Amino acid sequence: MRCVIARFPFDLIKSEVERSMEGIAPEPVTGESVTIGRRTYPVKQVGEVITKQDRRDFTAGEVRRALTRLGFACHDAPAATPAWGV
Repeated sequence: MRCVIARFPFDLIKSEVERSMEGIAPEPVTGESVTIGRRTYPVKQVGEVITKQDRRDFTAGEVRRALTRLGFACHDAPAATPAWGV
């Protein structure tokens, strides 16, 4: 599937994205996330791996749209927990 991330075109294939993420430990999820296999990764982490670009060069929305079109389950940011006693 052809998509544009940070103004650069990419031809992404679901199996290649899965292969790219093999052996990569997921970072803690603080924003939008995607489930690849049995692991949940931050969308920006996956974007950085598959595009080889700095995370500051693209938005989570760009990567999320591409991953959703490939058939991955994407998730919204976790709800903020209240700070008790502050």
